[in-house]
Amino acid sequence: MSSPSSPLRQRITKISYPYVAKLHGAPKLTLPGITLVLALAGVFAPVVVGVPALVLLALLLGWLAFLSWPAVTTGAKFLRIFSILVILLFAVSRIANG
Repeated sequence: MSSPSSPLRQRITKISYPYVAKLHGAPKLTLPGITLVLALAGVFAPVVVGVPALVLLALLLGWLAFLSWPAVTTGAKFLRIFSILVILLFAVSRIANG
């Protein structure tokens, strides 16, 4: 038996639906491509471009993690949180090392 969704989860899921539907209808490599471009920009671009790219990547992964949260295992949840934290820590280190 699954627990009922919170009003916040229901609202975000409803707002996200058109975007998820567009991603689902896009070519298979669209989302991995976006992820790769943001990651490469975050690592190799100047700080002024790289840090916002990393923040956008963390937000994208956070959004997808939020949407998939009820359906994934504990290990997968940990991996999602860990990857977002690593990206954000790298963004902070890029700022600090400017």
